Amino acid sequence: MVPVKRKLGLLRQMLIALLVASVSLSSIAQTERVYLPELGNSASEVLSKAQEREYAAGLIRQMRAYELLVEDPLVNEFFSDMGFNLVSRSDQPDAAFTFVVLDQSVVNAFAAPGGIVALHSGLILLADTQDEVAGVLAHEIAHITQLHMYRAFEKAKTMNILALLAMMGIILASGGNGQAITGAVMGAKAATQQAQINFTRHNEIEADRVGIRTLAAAGYDPQGMADFFTKMGKSSRVNGEGPPEFLRTHPVSVNRIAEAEDRIQNLPPVKAAEGRQFYIVRARLRALLEKDPGKSIKYFETKLDKEQTEAQQNGLRYGLAIAFQKNAQYEKAETILSDLLEKEPSRLAFQLQMADLNLKRGRQEQAIDTLQALYHNFPGNKAIAIAYANALLFDNDPELAQTASVVLRQQLISQKDDPTLYALYARAANLAGDEIRATEAIAESYYQRGGFEEAVSQLESLVRRPDLDYYQRARVSARLIELRIEAGATDHPEHEG
Repeated sequence: MVPVKRKLGLLRQMLIALLVASVSLSSIAQTERVYLPELGNSASEVLSKAQEREYAAGLIRQMRAYELLVEDPLVNEFFSDMGFNLVSRSDQPDAAFTFVVLDQSVVNAFAAPGGIVALHSGLILLADTQDEVAGVLAHEIAHITQLHMYRAFEKAKTMNILALLAMMGIILASGGNGQAITGAVMGAKAATQQAQINFTRHNEIEADRVGIRTLAAAGYDPQGMADFFTKMGKSSRVNGEGPPEFLRTHPVSVNRIAEAEDRIQNLPPVKAAEGRQFYIVRARLRALLEKDPGKSIKYFETKLDKEQTEAQQNGLRYGLAIAFQKNAQYEKAETILSDLLEKEPSRLAFQLQMADLNLKRGRQEQAIDTLQALYHNFPGNKAIAIAYANALLFDNDPELAQTASVVLRQQLISQKDDPTLYALYARAANLAGDEIRATEAIAESYYQRGGFEEAVSQLESLVRRPDLDYYQRARVSARLIELRIEAGATDHPEHEG
């Protein structure tokens, strides 16, 4: 059972999340940088910096608990790099941001307190160019840098507090039932949405202005933003559907698009990049998320029958190779990947996919040799480290597992919030004979995926072991205390061996 104190803390976080969902977010821009005045009130102090960090980390864990995140490192790295490139040209280049991709087929994106910006997979797959996705990211970044969430909170906090009280009653009565919580949040969202609409239209126009300037400064074609908004509107009309979710929370009018076009015309021209890596990542995302590889194969083959640029064609062929591999058509996958590597031998995505295919075909030594060379050339690359560790652990060899544990511990120095790394490290440490480290890693993997109680249980069982040395016991006890403080359970000390 979740402690009441912690549950109330979660509810406070959900209030902010509710505001994020119910308020259309936006920004402002001219050709020069826009500096906001000091607010001098609580609009900029709704959450302290520490609370923002805590909220952001908690929201990420919550999204993982509901299995909403796309955890693929190649996909995540590409869109994070795109996001940070934009942030570096924004009004707050030193602000803390976290960029995530959600496994959600709807066309949407959102910004949340603590600098979280989320792209739904449906939005990425709808986009034709990286400039279109960058336009959405720039728009959401502007919501955060212009403090739109907190300004909205100040404008409507009374109504949202009332909505929270209603939501709290449903959640507490449900005992934490997921469907009831979702229903409560959506009901509260509906209650606040109309009251915010005029305020949010202003924010949306402001976000467009700031985002357009940021796009151009970061080297993306600002036309991508206007093109994508137009595309979403046309797509919904052609299909006879309602507007995409993004347009419901970010309403777009003809005047708004026209204003964006006017601003773009006043900016220096930007030569759009080819976007070769975008086509590769988009194809990878589609192939990985499609549960039926047969559908993926048909999609990619149909697209390849149409006229494409070389960059687009290579991305589609890469996606087709992944689909063939998922469908156990290894010969076809290898033929495509060999041809792609002949054209671009240094393309990391192609190298990693070939190594993965070699593993599937029982060529562990060949895969390890490839990944070992990549790892030594790029030791900080997470995608390479994970692939290398998986190859080393493929046959459950204790000696190779020891090497894998070293590789993964190096990654965890800078990636302390990645449950995939912890889970792999737990397996490696266990195979290498280090049960203590393995159990600690399992606990952290649970924690980062929202399994708070499971994490505490693992550490409590570990700290009772009589064979822990002084340093092991101190380390485990310290982490257990941190989790108990977070849970608000420090008033109830427990036996620790």
